[in-house]
Amino acid sequence: MKWCVLAAGLAMGFGPIAAAQDLTLGPGASGATAAEPDTRARARVLIDRALEYLRSEQDPDTGGWRENPDGPSFPAITGLVIDGMLLDPRIDARDPTVAAGVRNILSYAKPDGGIHDGLLQTYNTAICLSALSRVGSPEAAEVIRRGQSFLKGLQYSESSGGEAGGEPVDFDHPFYGGVGYGNHGRPDLSNLGFFLQALHDTGVSTEDESYKRALVFLQRVQMLEETNDMPYADGSRQGGFIYATVPDAESVDGRAGQSMAGMIEEETENGTITRLRAYGSMTYVGFKSLIYADLSPSDPRVRAAWGWINEHYRMDENPGMGDQGRYYYYSSMARALHAFGAAEVAGQDWRADLVSTLEGLQNEDGSFGVLHDRWMETDPVLITAYALIALQHAAGPAR
Repeated sequence: MKWCVLAAGLAMGFGPIAAAQDLTLGPGASGATAAEPDTRARARVLIDRALEYLRSEQDPDTGGWRENPDGPSFPAITGLVIDGMLLDPRIDARDPTVAAGVRNILSYAKPDGGIHDGLLQTYNTAICLSALSRVGSPEAAEVIRRGQSFLKGLQYSESSGGEAGGEPVDFDHPFYGGVGYGNHGRPDLSNLGFFLQALHDTGVSTEDESYKRALVFLQRVQMLEETNDMPYADGSRQGGFIYATVPDAESVDGRAGQSMAGMIEEETENGTITRLRAYGSMTYVGFKSLIYADLSPSDPRVRAAWGWINEHYRMDENPGMGDQGRYYYYSSMARALHAFGAAEVAGQDWRADLVSTLEGLQNEDGSFGVLHDRWMETDPVLITAYALIALQHAAGPAR
């Protein structure tokens, strides 16, 4: 139905469309803004306490965090900690804690380029590549080179069936351009977000086919009729993002989409429709991905996502999800807004608001308080790593 709109848009780069509201756009990725001095100082206090806590939780034998001697382990947790540390201009790869963590990450590197312990290949490899991109050693560079090829091979395309070992897919397949965990048998935006973060951090050109394919999947998880050819986006002007194009591998033909935030009543030109609800963490991941793909602030996809972000700006919850995934939300938000170069959202200084929020969530030992048990956010190391990444960007610009 909207196939011709999507295909024409891909060919033409999507010219301007009528926006649902006037938006104040940021300067884009090349115009990163700085934090106010007071905000930076307050963020540094939280950062230093988080660093002290994370250093105390490092496994002295392996150099990693949350190592499981009985397996499997998730090197991505170590990757997130190291990434957060190396975003700090005062820390480099010579730091003993960082050096030990990098050795731990490299110990999981496989000959095929993957960095994992047998599970969650995209998630672990991508996050570890982002951490290694800040190291600068020849060994890290070689692992990055192999890891880039490995990740690209996990993307659903005409030549790849993804990490689940499936069949290659054509452009009109709902999996096209996406990547997934593998165990669900279908791709999702969270994994694609880490995938694109890794490509961005390790310097892959946005002219690479992997970015172009990713933009197709990104359009199909953005609730925006003008650019989304999936039936669940008919008439939608939400502009935010959902989780996946299908709930599972068995529902491909139905193309029902999936949102962890459930359904919402949306007013459309054809009346009120019950449909998938865009939500906070995925919208920031999607928005950041569009920026990393070098789309301009005037692109309709960027404008629509920015409109949703301004309309739903808040720090006391992951919009649409409450306390679920709040620390993941904070890290995704900070990365996205830093990449866009936004000083304000909805007229508010987002850096100051984020620092104030995290001040109220940090424990005396430097860790952060558990808010919900979903998505492993009962682990204080994981949520402190997410918070550290968010704070480094709030104190930014990061290097």
